[in-house]
Amino acid sequence: MSNIAPQVLSTRRERVAWYLYDFGNSAYASVVLLAVYSAYFQKQVVGGAEGSRIWGLTISVAMILVAIAAPIMGAIADYSGAKKRFLFFFTTLSVLFTALLFFTQKGTIALAIIFFLLAEIGYRASQIFYDALLPEIAASHEMGRIAGTGWAIGSAGGIVILLLILPPILITKSSLLVVRGSLVATAIFFALASIPIFLNLNERAKPQKLPPGENIFSVAFKQLRETIKAARGFNEFLKFMLAYLVYNEGVIIALDFAAILGAVLFGLEQTGLIIFFILVQATNVVGALLFGNLQDRYGGKRSLTISILLMVACIMALYFAQNQTHFFIIGGFVGIAMAGVQSVSRAMVATFAPQSKSGEFFGFFALTGRTSSFIGPAVFGYLAAELTLWYQSQGQSVALAEQSGHRLAILSIAAFLIVGWALMLLVNEKKAREAANMNAQ
Repeated sequence: MSNIAPQVLSTRRERVAWYLYDFGNSAYASVVLLAVYSAYFQKQVVGGAEGSRIWGLTISVAMILVAIAAPIMGAIADYSGAKKRFLFFFTTLSVLFTALLFFTQKGTIALAIIFFLLAEIGYRASQIFYDALLPEIAASHEMGRIAGTGWAIGSAGGIVILLLILPPILITKSSLLVVRGSLVATAIFFALASIPIFLNLNERAKPQKLPPGENIFSVAFKQLRETIKAARGFNEFLKFMLAYLVYNEGVIIALDFAAILGAVLFGLEQTGLIIFFILVQATNVVGALLFGNLQDRYGGKRSLTISILLMVACIMALYFAQNQTHFFIIGGFVGIAMAGVQSVSRAMVATFAPQSKSGEFFGFFALTGRTSSFIGPAVFGYLAAELTLWYQSQGQSVALAEQSGHRLAILSIAAFLIVGWALMLLVNEKKAREAANMNAQ
């Protein structure tokens, strides 16, 4: 059955609503994953290199759960025309448990893990349905620009929330109560910015009548099986997914461990970490706008090549960096590169996917991303902890061994990026677009 969203131009109000959702959920990423909770969890809740190991494993569990459910959720959303309803459910889940992170303290490891798992699952799962709305508001020739604009506005949201929580943390000299309170502020910010997408954006795909004897889940499984069979005809899309699976490892590790690296290697306290991520988010805006236009002009492969290789250069520079100034300079360039990698990847999926199956294809995109999110953080956390133990066995002090272990583990990020880039070069972008257009009906 066909469930094609009509090719009509979306209104400015709808696009603004779509952009504002990114504005809100980027606040979660900025505070929970980047500037505050990751370092708080590693240093305060757990402590030491073991905190890095547990942090990586916790992220891995959340991602594998989303990975299992992602394709099914995408298929159900396509068939039922219910992307917004799924988006609302998972957004609410993320907002609620982000606020509940306030109650995590030193030694409450189990509580900290459970609340973070639920907040992270909501955050990641909601992105499946948010991304799947892109083909409904943008024509193929403008997806790069609109995706890039959304990413830029999202990055601006990350800056705004960090600027809001910085003064009280600065004034109280990183009081743990205020640091925990910033998580509640983030939840409120996310919730408020999400309201317009539910009120103002019309989902164009219409629900289909269930066949006799079927329910939405049985139909979703059948549709998913058909999509898997049909995917054999989308070889370029599958090759791109394989490449994304690998290079996204590096991106996810950099995101999830940036604050920990800043604290462990360069001694940044909470205030310094927030300022660092304000810088990263500012350059993220520049990167999203730059690479969105580059993709529309030169294509996805060229844009991805530039962004991935720039990020590799940054990672290598980070390995040799010796002070906070170096860390801040590198962070600025990482913000540009990372925005390019992520926004261009999202827009390429939208152009490679037949419009009638956008939810399913973004489900596969989410499955691939969540799988790499499962592998990458676990690998990095394991390496950092085990290398720390090895350096201690060689006579280094606990603090120096922790630094040495984390520094050497950085090289794993570059390895993932380079291998993924090499695989991406095998993708024929022109053939991928043609296959999507031929199967649009």
